[in-house]
Amino acid sequence: MNLLETENLTRTYGGVIAVNDVSFVAEKGLITGLIGPNGAGKTTLFNNMTGLDLPTKGKVYFEGKDITGWNSHNISRLGISRTFQNIRLFSDMSVVENVMIGRHYMTGNKDHKTGRLKNMLNSYFRMNEEEDIMFENAIKLLKFFGIANLEQELARNLPYGHQRELEIARALASEPKVLFLDEPAAGMNPQETEHLMATIRKIRDTGVSVVLIEHDMKLVMNICDNITVLNYGQMIAQGTPHEIKNNSLVIEAYLGKDED
Repeated sequence: MNLLETENLTRTYGGVIAVNDVSFVAEKGLITGLIGPNGAGKTTLFNNMTGLDLPTKGKVYFEGKDITGWNSHNISRLGISRTFQNIRLFSDMSVVENVMIGRHYMTGNKDHKTGRLKNMLNSYFRMNEEEDIMFENAIKLLKFFGIANLEQELARNLPYGHQRELEIARALASEPKVLFLDEPAAGMNPQETEHLMATIRKIRDTGVSVVLIEHDMKLVMNICDNITVLNYGQMIAQGTPHEIKNNSLVIEAYLGKDED
């Protein structure tokens, strides 16, 4: 079943075509990779699917619903969450507070205006009850990642690999149906990357579909069920890891073409 898809999506910036007529599909329950050389349009496509940018042409569908042009916080409420290339933690807040922030919009009524009114009417005890629930759920996520013992540590004091994990934990706090990971292994050493691979599989096994951009081909080929390849903004291949690594267009995009 297609969980998320684009239909002939194009994004231009002036005369530059960043994404050109791309029809991308992420299936429910799978890990989908999005790969391509630098400048291929991968992050632009991510941004257009998650509400951080608007397509020039084309459509974005989530569970069959047209969400083209929706803003990012409404897309998040639908069940789409993401991380970024550069870590964006609240560095002077604790580990557990970072995760609690990721769950904040789920407290009270999910309708923003109604939620504000309810917060004005809520008693002190109700507000504390919701905070307790947020804390308990944050601790569960930290245990999932094996970093619950660091709950009160400032985020900026964590080793790099743990900071990456904390950012993913915060994204999962909103209980998404699909999680977008933008170069999650960037800057990681081989041991950290191996641990990340196991973690992404665990996330998929909980029922959360995963879409990831990644330059580490070992990671991509070992954990992805399906892979889409972009080059110069165009989709040049889509298929299983075996099909992708044997695709002549993909090989040419990464390694170049011999001249006669």
